[in-house]
Order: sequence, then structure tokens, then C-alpha cells
Amino acid sequence: MKILKVDSSVNGADSVTRKLTRDIVEEISGGASANVTTRDLAQNPLPHIEGRPEMNDELSEFLDHDVIVIGAPTYNFTVPSQLKAWFDRLALAGVTFRYGEKGPEGLVGDKRVIVAIASGGHYEDGSAFEHNKSYVKAFFNFLGIEPEFVAARGVATDGDDAIERAEEEIDRLAA
Repeated sequence: MKILKVDSSVNGADSVTRKLTRDIVEEISGGASANVTTRDLAQNPLPHIEGRPEMNDELSEFLDHDVIVIGAPTYNFTVPSQLKAWFDRLALAGVTFRYGEKGPEGLVGDKRVIVAIASGGHYEDGSAFEHNKSYVKAFFNFLGIEPEFVAARGVATDGDDAIERAEEEIDRLAA
């Protein structure tokens, strides 16, 4: 199993999503030796795309892995800009999606994508302030992938309880 772990939090060792992505990788690999590649978008940010998108190293790396584990902290109600810059490199017409008679069709349905979300507040699905999970879900659906989510909601108010609830969600991923 080839796992790509993508972290985007600027909080370093204090990052909730970095803890969750480590735990997710450990859980889904089941203690077996998995081939894990780590991409740290906070330490090595990508420039924003200029001009027409084309094949790139980030997309090749994404396509080369079976499982993608993403840390997506909530910054100002959505994903960090460094994660958005990475997403922009994955959407390439004719490679990861195409437009057909019925509209867009995702071409990368053979990937397992697991996203760890953390937020200071409780931004549940359907909330006017929830633009992280909904954006990430729509993006990967566009590529033909149904992502799985682990969420630590309410970290600012619930602290360790929010993280414990997310850890319980991680336990179900190996099943």
C-alpha cells in the first residue's frame, strides 16, 4: 500500500490535524510496513498556479499513491491557502476529470482519500460557516472520489474531548 500524507497546518507540533493524519496512517496501515510519502505544504508551500494547468510533480505523486491522507485545518471557515494551491494542481482536464455530455466526470475513482479536519468552533454540515468539509468533498467528488472524513470539531471549546471524538472516528477506518 502506498500512502501519501499531506499536511497543511502552520501550527507545527501543536497541530491537531497533524496528530490526526499520523494516527490515520498508523490505523490504516495496521502496523504493517506501508510505503508512506509525506508532503508538508506549510514547510514547503507551493506557489499559486499561473496560466493554464498542466501535468506536474504533485499530480504525478497523487496518481502514484493508493491512499491519500490529508490534514485540512479550518482557517477562516475553509481550507488553508497552501492546501488550495495543492488542490489546484490535481484538477487537470483529461487526466483527473473530463467534460462529457452530462457535465463533468471524475476520472480518479480508484483512490481512497481520508481527510482530517479540525476547527476551533462547531461548524457542522449545513452550517453557514462550514466551508471546509463541503469544499473538500465537492472537489474530490469532481475527481470521481468519495472522500472519508475524521473531524475534531470544537477544539477551542472542547479541547481534548474534540480530539478524543476524532480518535474514535479513526478507529473505524481500518474496517
